[in-house]
Amino acid sequence: MKWQASVLLYLLTLFVSVGYAQKANLTGIVTNELEEPLSDVSVHVGNQGTVTDPNGFYILEVPADRSIIVEFSHVGYKSAQLNELILNTNETFEFNPVLKENITQISEVTVSSLGRKKIEGITTISPEVIRKIPGANAGVENLLKLLPGVTSNNELSTQYSVRGGNYDENLVYINGIEVYRPFLIRSAQQEGLSFVNSDMVQNVAFSSGGFQAKYGDKLSSVLDITYKNPNDFDTQLDLSFLGASATVETASANKKFGSINGLRYRNNSLLVNSTQTEANFTPVFIDFQTYSNYKFSHKFHLSFLGNISVNDYQNEPLSRSTTFGTINDPRTLNVFYEGRENNQYKTTFGALKSTYFTNNQTIVHFTSSVYHTQEEEYSDVIASYALSPLEIGESGGASSPRGNGSQFKRARNDLDAVIVNIGHTGSHIKVEKKLSWGLKFTHENIRDQIRESEFLDSLGYSVRPPLTEFRNNQPYEPFEAPLVPFTGIYARNYVNTNRVSGFIQFSNRITFNSHEFYYNAGLRSQYWHIGGQSLNSASHFIWSPRFQLALKPNWSKDMLFRLSGGVYQQPPFYRELRDFNGNVHPETKAQKSVHWVASNEYSFTWWNRPFHLSSELYYKDLSQVNTYTLDDVRIRYVANNNATAYVYGADVRIQGAFVPGTESWLSLGFLRTEENSNNRGYIARPTDQRFKLGILYQDYIPQVPNFKMYLNLVYNTGVPGGSPSYTDPYNYQSRLRDYKRADLGISYIFADGNKSYPKGHWLHKFEELSAGLELFNMFNIQNSITNTWVRDVESKNQYAIPNFMTGRVLNLRVRMRF
Repeated sequence: MKWQASVLLYLLTLFVSVGYAQKANLTGIVTNELEEPLSDVSVHVGNQGTVTDPNGFYILEVPADRSIIVEFSHVGYKSAQLNELILNTNETFEFNPVLKENITQISEVTVSSLGRKKIEGITTISPEVIRKIPGANAGVENLLKLLPGVTSNNELSTQYSVRGGNYDENLVYINGIEVYRPFLIRSAQQEGLSFVNSDMVQNVAFSSGGFQAKYGDKLSSVLDITYKNPNDFDTQLDLSFLGASATVETASANKKFGSINGLRYRNNSLLVNSTQTEANFTPVFIDFQTYSNYKFSHKFHLSFLGNISVNDYQNEPLSRSTTFGTINDPRTLNVFYEGRENNQYKTTFGALKSTYFTNNQTIVHFTSSVYHTQEEEYSDVIASYALSPLEIGESGGASSPRGNGSQFKRARNDLDAVIVNIGHTGSHIKVEKKLSWGLKFTHENIRDQIRESEFLDSLGYSVRPPLTEFRNNQPYEPFEAPLVPFTGIYARNYVNTNRVSGFIQFSNRITFNSHEFYYNAGLRSQYWHIGGQSLNSASHFIWSPRFQLALKPNWSKDMLFRLSGGVYQQPPFYRELRDFNGNVHPETKAQKSVHWVASNEYSFTWWNRPFHLSSELYYKDLSQVNTYTLDDVRIRYVANNNATAYVYGADVRIQGAFVPGTESWLSLGFLRTEENSNNRGYIARPTDQRFKLGILYQDYIPQVPNFKMYLNLVYNTGVPGGSPSYTDPYNYQSRLRDYKRADLGISYIFADGNKSYPKGHWLHKFEELSAGLELFNMFNIQNSITNTWVRDVESKNQYAIPNFMTGRVLNLRVRMRF
């Protein structure tokens, strides 16, 4: 424990350290409303100033840790003013203003070192923080899990649960285009890479509830990503023991064309080899993405977003030894495996988006996209196990087995899906009023074949399903039931779904007695028709009104109050139509949730540094609930609407410069969610995550400011851990152990935007160069994600043996930009 105490003492010392520099940098690109760079724009802070270059780029050194006013002015354009900007010491803050020709520039956001605080209730995250914070699966989702209301008990997964919802209830957009995930992934170690390439990200916006009508029909959250639109040539490399990524940014000489391209490779062997299961693990996760934009004229722009991803997951498990139980009754499970898993997921995605500026007030977009996924799950794995008491003595080890048996799992699953979208969105702005609208047509074609089975053998006897037709009443009655697998699914589905969805919303800002008041009201609707081979077709229609209210009083304290809510409905996607036996039910209705969210944001100065405190109370009333079970990341629905549910909770986050020149935060969340199926009473839902603590902390050594430290800490109370097959969840409720994890990153920055080197120096060619170590699960805490159920011969009981996640892992990482 000495090294752990030393680490804690070191972190505490860093936490109270203070820097000495008092300067920061403000940088960005100034454009007009047609997204054209403006040269010779004057940028002033008091007596300090600069002008933009021919590419619209500027950089200005400004005072840190105090409020400043930044003015942007240019002949022929209305001046823009950035009020009450507070930057941390040594911080580089990016701000890209848009100057208007004939409309007075009124700031829609309050800008501080913490990013843009929008009255729409959207949380923004710095892309640089996303790229630097360590994690077993680093990226946008890794940082989302540190926000209040967002939980995940699986460090290998990029999926997350938001305020009691499941993984299927979260919207993800990239440049206004909805993106999708593979269907068949059941284990986090099969996932590989997130769709979002963090090195290509320009802006990140996230809403955990009460979002506007312009976003789609999901129940829980919205993640809105904007990719970069480059104005220059740039290259970036990120290398580590877990993989590599390369990003290239290009731009034409006339700045009409810009593109950013990213290639990523990942290998989870380093992480998976730290688990208790020994295996020959040879995965290949490769992803290529491109985003390009061409400006045909001042009024017409065309962009393309493309992605090709291959997940080739091959695993040959060998053995496993797990110790569990209590101090008075310790037990051990030893398993020996034969066979292998061979799963492959190939996805391609392409989207074309055109933007037309009809005038200075009206913008329209036309978007078309195609998503194609081909997925295979082929596996044959035999597991022979021995369950024994663990004897603690001179010899130690396990005594004679009390449970012996074997398990044979076989799968031959194939899925081919094509999703086509054609849509139009637009907006019209007049002073502070904004009208937005949209219409989209979606066609989904799913071809799915499921063939999987599980055979259990105990003491030489095959275990049949515990159903009436397999009841054994020997010797009084002959037992003539056929030999069948303990669980088995065989289904073939061909499903076609056509959807038409649309929205309209109006927002306005008014001033009353020096108080600012904002409101947004909108309506979404969707019609869909489901049909297919050997299916009874069905049609459905929903509508969802939503609203947002915000008040910023004219007080000496910077306070903002919000109230939002409405009806949120989620039409079933293919997985929600498919029941436990693989049968599709077109009559399944949309799940419905009524949201109420009340929140407050308070910006203040503490220790002469900027801080921000946000708090939210929320309540969700759910009806027509489609119940499900969760095993690792695999969701299996009942495919009915026979339940009601509720969610309530509170989230708090304090964010600011705990150490000058850095951004850190602490978030707390409490929630409770329960469901009632067929009026049998309320029980905990699979996502009933009662308490959550997340800490993001950044620091540096004052005497050596280029020596950085990044730390993220997560504590989640245990969620319901499922039950054995054929068990009624009303008769069996068990929770997984609490999830506790700490990831530490230490790096040295040789070069970055704040420091340049003369020609001839070996660092001159680097815009950025850093190298460091990452320590995942630094306290080597055993977290579990699921349970394996094993029978005891003597007691006939089934024991829940935890399946542990990754242990402590050391990773080397090098980042460079040219």
